[in-house]
Amino acid sequence: MTESERFYMFEEERLQKIAGYVQSNTRASVHRLCELFGVSESTVRRDLNELEKRRLLKRTHGGAVCLESVGFEPTYSEKEDQYREEKQSIAERAAAMIEDGESLLIDAGTTTLYLVPHLSKFKHLTVVTNSILLLQQLAPYSGITLMSTGGTLRPNTMALVGPVAESFLGRIRVDKAFIATNGIEKNMGLTTPNISEASVKEKMMQVSEQVFVLADHTKIGRVSFARFGMLSEIDGCITSDLITDEQKMEFVNRGVCLYLVENSKKCSQKNGQQDIGGV
Repeated sequence: MTESERFYMFEEERLQKIAGYVQSNTRASVHRLCELFGVSESTVRRDLNELEKRRLLKRTHGGAVCLESVGFEPTYSEKEDQYREEKQSIAERAAAMIEDGESLLIDAGTTTLYLVPHLSKFKHLTVVTNSILLLQQLAPYSGITLMSTGGTLRPNTMALVGPVAESFLGRIRVDKAFIATNGIEKNMGLTTPNISEASVKEKMMQVSEQVFVLADHTKIGRVSFARFGMLSEIDGCITSDLITDEQKMEFVNRGVCLYLVENSKKCSQKNGQQDIGGV
């Protein structure tokens, strides 16, 4: 490893630790960060400017504060009530991509949970999930071989996370993964508020032949705390037609197939779908 490569690695590690400290403590002064990381004030200020560019914190006079949009994580029930019809349409479009006999990874999330009623029609599926709610709701379906990742429960999202979940995922290979996210942004990629959930999502992507992200339109362009993948690492994104033309092109330019559902209740899903292929 060259000297410049070592410097870059240490700099990135420091940036991540600074972002984590500000997130955990809601704010931090330049002086305190200098003490914690043993660097000069000019280095800390440069780091804070870089983290602000990445939308991971907000600079203030003498320090920085966390962004609610980065670290804020609503409860599961709060998220479930948001954009319900849009999420139902997104889940319906995702279900249309599934074929009998396939093995699936379904991530914990409010949008992915809407997949449940659409899976009853299949005669033979293998479904692996880290969602307690998905496990409960899919249990009665005779056509589904249901498997849990195991792990430690996060009550806020009803997701199983941690080394047990990641170890299980490392032993399998599936046809398709349907992943939930809190943010998708062209430079930062796919992000979520919790580092443990990010690790599980990243592992899910690694063990899947195809990866599809399910996200309502408010997630597009948003950045959260922990990154688990880049746009170029997914095969498709299913969202609504409420996103801008510029946002659509960001997906296409990175080779990601974009599946848009009509947001109007007056349009049927058959006539209200638009697929934009990646290049």
